[in-house]
Amino acid sequence: MKLTPRLQTIAELVPNGGRIADIGTDHAYLPVYLIENKIVQEAIAADINVGPLRNAEKTINSYKYNKYIETRLGSGLTPIKPNEVDTVVIAGMGGLLIRDILQESIEVVRTVKTLILQPMVAQDEVRKWLCGNGLKIDNERLAKEGNKLYEILVVTKGEMEIENDIYYEVGYKLIENKDPYINDFIEAKLRKYTEILKTVENENTAKAKEKFLECKERIEKLKKVRECL
Repeated sequence: MKLTPRLQTIAELVPNGGRIADIGTDHAYLPVYLIENKIVQEAIAADINVGPLRNAEKTINSYKYNKYIETRLGSGLTPIKPNEVDTVVIAGMGGLLIRDILQESIEVVRTVKTLILQPMVAQDEVRKWLCGNGLKIDNERLAKEGNKLYEILVVTKGEMEIENDIYYEVGYKLIENKDPYINDFIEAKLRKYTEILKTVENENTAKAKEKFLECKERIEKLKKVRECL
């Protein structure tokens, strides 16, 4: 099983041993890879839709891993019982959806040792939620596919305090770890805010002025982060 760079990076962050749940598994490539490489002992491949789950079953059957990987139909973490798995992966979804999944099944979250989260957007909202719910980010990695960078968070129980709100947007662990893609990541954000700045700078509405000041502040904070690298 050969994984995409995004899934490969996630796989590298999965703790050895134990049982994993892959939420929104689609084709079950990640669970199959983890079993094939003896990274985990058992896996649950869960998805909200029947079609992707059938795809997952085909992949699992083709590798003859039915004994090790169970498929379950359901929304978010609802197919998982408390204390049933050691690690949960939620990847390829929006940050607000990931936040809601965690909130709705908080009793399951409390019994999991490690969460590996890969939000596609609204990553700052995920970090804010973790801060307020007794969870901390132990590690972060960036994965690159084409021109797209993906943020991957490794989360465990514990307190986490984020002193500067820019670190909701640029994970502090990425800076601390000197992630190979951190410069590209910050430059992409600077370009985004500069483009927004250009679109609102000549508008006179209160909302446009507020957006202009917000973008200017973000750009200054990002530049300060870049200087520290």
